Formats: sequence, C-alpha cells, structure tokens
Amino acid sequence: MRKIKRKIEDLLRRGDEARAFDALSGFPPRRAVNPLFSLLLSTEGRVKWFAVRALGEITADMASNDPEGARVILRRLLWQLNDESGGIGWGCPEAMGEILARNRALAEEFAPILLSYLREDGNFLEYDPLRRGAVWGVGRLARGHPDLARDAEAPLTTLLESSDPHLRGLAAWALGHVGAEGAAKGRLRTLCSDRRSVAIFEDGVLSERTVGDLARQALERVEQSPDG
Repeated sequence: MRKIKRKIEDLLRRGDEARAFDALSGFPPRRAVNPLFSLLLSTEGRVKWFAVRALGEITADMASNDPEGARVILRRLLWQLNDESGGIGWGCPEAMGEILARNRALAEEFAPILLSYLREDGNFLEYDPLRRGAVWGVGRLARGHPDLARDAEAPLTTLLESSDPHLRGLAAWALGHVGAEGAAKGRLRTLCSDRRSVAIFEDGVLSERTVGDLARQALERVEQSPDG
C-alpha cells in the first residue's frame, strides 16, 4: 500500500487525478481505502481533498453491495476522531461528509454523529482546525441531503461570530446549504463586509474566497430556496 500511496501522491502533484483514480480501481474497495486514510493527513490541499473525494466515492459505491463494509470505513473515521485513538483525525469529518452526501442510507444512520461534532452537548471538537473540517463535512452533507442537516443551523449560526475567520467563512457556506432563518440571516448580513480570506473546497475545486463573499452567496441561496 505504501507503493500505491507514493504513486498517487506523485500523480496528484502532476495534476493527473484521473490516473490517480485509475491506480485505485485495480484494488478491492476495502484495500483501496487504506492509502486514502494516510493521504487524509497530507498538508498538500490537492492530495488531501483527492483522498476525501475518493473515500466518498468508493465508500458510497461499496454501500450498494457491501453495506457493512461501508459502515466499517465510517466507524474507522469515527475512531480516528475519538480521543482514545491517540490521533487527531485530520480529514476525517470531511471524508464523513463526502460519504454521507453520496449515500442516503448511510446518511440517515450516521448524520447525527457528524452533526454532534459541532454541538457542545455532543461530541464537540474543541480544536478549531479540526472543527473546520466538521463544518465543511456538515455543509457537504447538506448539499446532498439538506433535511438531515437542519439541526446544524443553531451551532453554525453561533460559529458566524467565531474569532477564527475560517470557521466564520465555512459556517456561512454551510448555512447556505443547511438553510437559515431570522438570527442566522441577520448574522450573515453582518459578515458581508468581512474581507478575511479562507480556503473552500467545492465542486472539485479548492479556492480562496472572502468570508463576505461566502456570506453573500449563502444569503442568495437561502433567499432563493422554497423556505427562504
């Protein structure tokens, strides 16, 4: 697996995602995910987000024929986020969000756990850099199944006032998909002039956006929704 991991990293550094996916396709799904868990730890955005997307695609596809195998992968992600694991869980909330967005049955089972990482009365992630991943994961879940992410509105609204611009921007982006009512809309409006820049991964593209831009986009999306 180390050899395939190095090959994937090399292909991604050359911008060849298609061949990187092909390199994984020759392995059974349960083996193909092993190098991806290591790639989640990469500090290179292109590599990490490839791992997130690939884990999402492989696990969601696996759920059709091997639902228990897909659950094993999700439980492995959950374990990495557990203090007892001895790790930090980099990339795990994002991978969970990607998987759940792609498979409704898994989302119905595991979405409450993903949402609990944002709740102080749940499995709250205190470390801001890790919590950013949970916010993105919830937003990604909401893109696929907004009804399963509605309970995230309150904690996301609170994060709009975070001192961390990354959390503010990601929370604004996520609320655009989760939905926002009175208090959340008001706070989004106050962020429209926030010029701090944050990284956001959406539709396969990693880009830099201002918090204000993400807040305006969220407001537009909310206003255009049937419930807006």
